Amino acid sequence: MRNRILMYLFIFSLLFSIFIYVNDKRILDDKQEKIEALENRLEQLKEQNRDLEASGNTAERDFQLEGNESALTYFDKLGIDTKDLSQRIEDEMISQNKSVEDNPLVPYDGINGPIRINKVHVLNHKWAIAEFTDGKYWGEVIFSYTVTPEGGYEFTSEKSFLYPKD
Repeated sequence: MRNRILMYLFIFSLLFSIFIYVNDKRILDDKQEKIEALENRLEQLKEQNRDLEASGNTAERDFQLEGNESALTYFDKLGIDTKDLSQRIEDEMISQNKSVEDNPLVPYDGINGPIRINKVHVLNHKWAIAEFTDGKYWGEVIFSYTVTPEGGYEFTSEKSFLYPKD
């Protein structure tokens, strides 16, 4: 009788081990399939991202002073050095930020504090766009600008927009 009990226990433990092995194998295979599917999806998304970046970069180059031959030729004809011109224009606009007063280039008064220009993007030889904020409210402004032969800059605010606060 004891031998039979041991034999039944052995058979039961063998069947239980086989069941656990098969079940774990199925779970492992399902997880592996999910991993492979996610890796394939990740690769597809990376490819789409590369395509979007490539198409986005052409638009960015088109609306950038450094990539605009006509705009650079305009400055060359005036005898103005175009090396780092965008950076100098950005620095000039941002240097108008004062610690206590609003930036005079922005046509809005600060509500929550003084208005500051955060970012500037020089589009071509006549236009630049800037983002400004007072810490709570923010907006954008389009400038027309001229570079004087002495190396100075004259900015005119053309259009601006203050985003509503929710």
